[in-house]
Amino acid sequence: MTKKKPDQVVYNEEKGRYDAALTPYATNLGAPAIVTGDVTTWKNTNINKVNHQFKTEYEDLKAKYEAMMEQFEYNNLIYSAKFSFEPIVGETYHLYRSKDGNPFLSLISPEECHWDFVGTFHLNTDKVWLKIDKNKKEYE
Repeated sequence: MTKKKPDQVVYNEEKGRYDAALTPYATNLGAPAIVTGDVTTWKNTNINKVNHQFKTEYEDLKAKYEAMMEQFEYNNLIYSAKFSFEPIVGETYHLYRSKDGNPFLSLISPEECHWDFVGTFHLNTDKVWLKIDKNKKEYE
């Protein structure tokens, strides 16, 4: 039966020797206490930053998704519309609704007629219809 060593004595029972000098921390009673820092403020600050970043990325993705779905709906509407000509890539066309509510595509601009105007569109090289915002003079 071995006699228990005092708490301030660093004795390694597995190796059977005193190894206070080999530890990476101070072991005598006069050594400063090992105190872990309070990192809750750091964590909370960074959690807020990261959450803001994720929220911003989510909002961007959501806006892109909504724009893509709007473009999909317009393309679906135009491709199901009535027209008796083959649209040319790079040209601008106008979409209207007939009196019975069916969509039709025309070369005639809204200034030249009094039909129920839906929008102006441009056919790009990928055969995707892009809506033109007449106020901005650019594609949406």
